[in-house]
Amino acid sequence: MRRKARLVPILTAIAGSTLLSTTIAHGATADATSGVTAGATADATSGATAGATADATSGATAGATADATAGGGTAANESGVTPARAVPQPVEKEAADTKKEQQTVQRYWTEAKMEAAKPLAALVPEKDGARLTAGAIAAQAAADPVSVPATEPDGDTVTAAKGSAAVRASTGTAWTRGGAIVKTAGRVFFTYQGRNASCSANAVTSENKSTVITAGHCVRMGGAFHGNWVFVPGYQNGDRPYGTWVATTLYTTPQWNNSEDVNYDVASAVVAPLNGRSLTDVVGGQGVSFNQARRRQMHSFGYPAAAPYDGSKLVYCAGRAFDDFLMSRDIGLNCNMTGGSSGGPWFLDFNESTGLGTLNSVNSFKYAFATGWMFGPYFGTEARAVYEAAQTTGAP
Repeated sequence: MRRKARLVPILTAIAGSTLLSTTIAHGATADATSGVTAGATADATSGATAGATADATSGATAGATADATAGGGTAANESGVTPARAVPQPVEKEAADTKKEQQTVQRYWTEAKMEAAKPLAALVPEKDGARLTAGAIAAQAAADPVSVPATEPDGDTVTAAKGSAAVRASTGTAWTRGGAIVKTAGRVFFTYQGRNASCSANAVTSENKSTVITAGHCVRMGGAFHGNWVFVPGYQNGDRPYGTWVATTLYTTPQWNNSEDVNYDVASAVVAPLNGRSLTDVVGGQGVSFNQARRRQMHSFGYPAAAPYDGSKLVYCAGRAFDDFLMSRDIGLNCNMTGGSSGGPWFLDFNESTGLGTLNSVNSFKYAFATGWMFGPYFGTEARAVYEAAQTTGAP
């Protein structure tokens, strides 16, 4: 049966703010067919030049008080110590949590329906944007870093060397080097407002061996959670080499649930066992980390399905992350992936030889006027709470 997440108060001063007229990461473009205005295209497939980071911190005061004023942070008390606050509990939605419901969802997803599924294309409600301030960066750094190692299908912790001897820069190339990533990453399929749609996701190390991390809009958007939610690890040209895994429970941040705040566009899914085995017993699990330093070398993966891609293969971007200096507190990469890559994993310390890394963000959104930049949420304490809630939930 299910167990509730073990949530603990963690110091944070990250304030929520979203982009103006932002389209969620689903390949929507600023043309007439998508209906997107000059705001931003969804399916955060973005990246920026390293020089952009300077603007993010310029003119900002270094104190926590300044950050609180800029976007809802917690000001320091008289002793100069920022008081900790309890992180709001993630929002939970039961999905196919009975055997009968799981069988129904399994039968629903025929090969034809998966191939016909389209990336989402919808606007995020307009909200006041806010830059990342020096105070916000300092508050994030004050939170205790947390890192969970990757695991092999047999459950052993992976102790392979971090990083890759020769990291190849990429802004949207098909991944052909194999390794663990071709098993842990996969496509997500679901029903959104009566039509079939797709995203991306990744299996991670977890207590229940059944946890997937993706973007918030890949589980909920437009005021409701998606239906018929499944994860297909290792998807390749229509093949499902490791099966179709049905979600039993979905989790997202309260900030995404309540106002679709792109700064907290994070979600987890718990999937039911398949043929008597748990997910990571079959495909393994990537590591996951929170409250890490920004502006590091990262790899992003996903299954872009909007032109010029077709969702048939795993694609990756690689480069040094930068801070969004425009309207969010997210991190960015130079990346041309399109709709359908939403929810795909971003890794620190990714080893291109083994295909292993530490998941530290997900593809989230793009600006319409800067389609070569992909943005993903900073994995702080709210993202950690979503992960903890999922990994401590039983999979019926």
